[in-house]
Amino acid sequence: MNIKFLKVNKLSKVLIIFMSLISINLLYAQAPRVSINLKHGAHQLGKRTDQSMETWRNYGLGQFIHWGVYAIPGGQWNNKKYRGAAEWIRSWDGMPKDAYDNLYKQFNPKGFNAKAWAKQAKHMGAKYVILTTKHHDGFCLWPSKFTDYTIINTPYKKDIIGQLVDAYNEQNIDVYLYFSIIDWNHPGYRSVLKTEEDRKAYETFKVFTENQLTELLNAYPTTKGLWFDGTWDSAWKEQAAFADSLDSKLRKMIPGLVIGARFRPDEYGKRGFDSNGDIIGDYEQGWERKMPNHIDDVHGNDWECVMTVPENQWGYQSNWEGHIKTSNELIEMIAKAVSLDGNFVLNFGPDGQGVIRSEETQLAKEIGDWMEVNNEAIYNGSYLNWEKQDWGYYTKSRKTNKIYMIVCNVPVSGMLRVKTTDKIDVIKASLIQEPTQGVDVEIIGKNEYFIHLKSFDFKKPFVLELETKLIQEGTEIH
Repeated sequence: MNIKFLKVNKLSKVLIIFMSLISINLLYAQAPRVSINLKHGAHQLGKRTDQSMETWRNYGLGQFIHWGVYAIPGGQWNNKKYRGAAEWIRSWDGMPKDAYDNLYKQFNPKGFNAKAWAKQAKHMGAKYVILTTKHHDGFCLWPSKFTDYTIINTPYKKDIIGQLVDAYNEQNIDVYLYFSIIDWNHPGYRSVLKTEEDRKAYETFKVFTENQLTELLNAYPTTKGLWFDGTWDSAWKEQAAFADSLDSKLRKMIPGLVIGARFRPDEYGKRGFDSNGDIIGDYEQGWERKMPNHIDDVHGNDWECVMTVPENQWGYQSNWEGHIKTSNELIEMIAKAVSLDGNFVLNFGPDGQGVIRSEETQLAKEIGDWMEVNNEAIYNGSYLNWEKQDWGYYTKSRKTNKIYMIVCNVPVSGMLRVKTTDKIDVIKASLIQEPTQGVDVEIIGKNEYFIHLKSFDFKKPFVLELETKLIQEGTEIH
């Protein structure tokens, strides 16, 4: 009797401890987050809801252009190959700095045709373009008044950025300007501020940076946003107040201007996300050459993926090495990005003559041919909270509420499993590329279906449009 009582007593204690731990966990889980008071952190919580940001959110597909004097060496010097990204070659020990800094005297891209670039982007299906105005080397593709290191002092002499802005505007492709905070050419630039002399020099660099950015927006007032790079230096991380003020100034110059999360730091040097974990800027830029796998990975933020064709090659590399992505791979990446509420941006690196390489041109054509047929599943596309299946991705149009299946991997059975949320019935499916071809829908359980493909000898990803209806209360599916 006493033994049984002891056993029960011990069990009761264990249960009490267990329930106490659960209560503590729930208490902490439900407790509001304690915030640090930040003057230069996030200035708004949650997504922007204005029209400019809604337009950005609905692009689906964009183009990135990396171009500058680094296209002349093309990742090589004196018959030696630089193993890093081609636009970083000036930082390589094998690249004499004086030699690089004088390459602009050879920059005369006779093959450059802004209208041809824009038309190619239009056919690819790009809704926006990000143009490098200057990279870390400091060379400016516009005739800046604040430095001699510009396109105007090359044999070419004409404004590259101006031509591109006009050409892309003509194709109704929105223009965003890339700008590197790092500038190896400016005498006041420092990566680290160690001495008072460094700080004094850096003040001149800050004035220069502000002048160039306001110059760009004044010169190209149709600019929709700014894409910043090179903000990881400790020197820039100390500039929270300056960057915050400059951010406000630029936004006032062009109402609705979109600026990503890698521009300004908070007062503790945090970039991207401030010390409270809140995004600084309008969208997350951490998805560079990588992608999220689940909607929870993006934390409810707007985001974009910027992607290269070979691994980590942005500027022109004369010899591509390693895996070169195919159009099918890239189309699947576009679908994945949009299915997770993001945009996908594909990079192009024209050569020293201003010619986009043939491999990139072919990829743009193949993607464009696919987009011409299937773009309604990409433009205005958003996340759909149905259970993901191995065949590919769902998207849902923000404008029409239509639901799409972007199929990238057909099972050998030819049957595509669909699991809807509760009370949603799939009543019809049709191929966008062949709407008259019948596709059978079979109910296999509650909220679960097989889409039967009569023919599945597909060479490219394809899109199905689904017709659904709400299941009436009391209706049973057998």
